[in-house]
Amino acid sequence: MTEASLEDLARQALERCRAAGVRLALVEACTGGLLGATLTEVPGASAVVERGFIPYSYESKVEQLGVPLALLQAHGSVSAEAVEAMAHGALARSTADWVLVETGIAGPGGGTPQKPVGLAYLAVLQRGGQATVERHVFTGDRGQIRRAIVGRSLALLVERLGVGDLPPTVSAGG
Repeated sequence: MTEASLEDLARQALERCRAAGVRLALVEACTGGLLGATLTEVPGASAVVERGFIPYSYESKVEQLGVPLALLQAHGSVSAEAVEAMAHGALARSTADWVLVETGIAGPGGGTPQKPVGLAYLAVLQRGGQATVERHVFTGDRGQIRRAIVGRSLALLVERLGVGDLPPTVSAGG
């Protein structure tokens, strides 16, 4: 994914959030701040981005987000269960309306046959709603995988902030 297309997705996501009056929390358990950096590169992002978490270790997921250690031990931090638990934890520990979460294995090491390099789980959750969780296996080197995770995360947020999710008084054209 090119930097220009990431910037376009970031602008679109921020415009959708602003139009809907959404404040957003971010959890980056794989990209280490790249998602937040991509969003905050766009002027005016502070009207949308409420806070970010970068929980790389099990301990930080437990301490910062309240993810049960037993869940991480049973399923691993790169799992549908973990990404959803992080989403709920981030909303519980913020004033955000929505949260966007990613976790994965960017490589070059750390993969297994069951969880290969490039595996990522993404989640978007609206306060009071149901989480949307996606599983992907991205290809490329570490940088390409991290950018692909950011790109798909932003696209997922834009999709979830579609016309049907906006309050009736707000137009989707924003």
